[in-house]
Amino acid sequence: MKIEEIDAIQYKDNQAQNVKENVVQDETVTLTINGNISRSLSAIEDSLKEFAIGYLFNENMVKSLNDIKNIEIDGPQIRVEIDDTLLKTNETVLCSDSAGGWRSKIKEVNPVESDFQVHVSELIDRIEELKDNAEIWQATGGTHVAGIVYDGQFVVKEDVSRHVAVDKVIGYGILNGFDLNHSYVIYSGRMPADMVIKMTRAGVPILASNAAPANSGYNIAKKGNITLVGFLRGNRCNVYNNQNRVIFD
Repeated sequence: MKIEEIDAIQYKDNQAQNVKENVVQDETVTLTINGNISRSLSAIEDSLKEFAIGYLFNENMVKSLNDIKNIEIDGPQIRVEIDDTLLKTNETVLCSDSAGGWRSKIKEVNPVESDFQVHVSELIDRIEELKDNAEIWQATGGTHVAGIVYDGQFVVKEDVSRHVAVDKVIGYGILNGFDLNHSYVIYSGRMPADMVIKMTRAGVPILASNAAPANSGYNIAKKGNITLVGFLRGNRCNVYNNQNRVIFD
């Protein structure tokens, strides 16, 4: 587990004491694409192949695994080779995450057509299961956690970045033959446009979270036919857009 113990002073109930605290170990991970496009970000150094694949799909750089020619991972360095013609023709290549200036990069939103449905009771159970499987978060409180659900399979990844956590689970699904059109992503974090656009690009019809959607995320969900499930806490949730995908017991 990527955890380090550090010294701290804890103040509680009008008393201060020396304690040991756990923190997550993050690294500067660099993804280099075709030798000339580079992205550096803080992330946990695991599941980097899944992250790279998820990133390429979620940033609209590739459409299939056949578009990825090679992936090499050397510690925190990831080098990928993809079909160069995609880079020359793709207007959304420059990164949809908030640090990359996504608002000016989202040129088009392709609607996700899917008849997939999920029971609300399953979503309520999964958000609890998500927390139970967030081992690093439980030990440190320093990560986001994301899961992908397909045909009874539930895979969970953690990272200091909510974007990277989601990229990792989508990349896992692609690598392992998940039908993303009949899957859903559930994670800890808000749902602004930079997160919802990942669903449209990967073809995932439902994004669920314990947090709230932003107006920008709702607008992308409307354009991309994505169902958002927010405030998934305890025995409650709100469902936004194409509510027919959620079955209420």
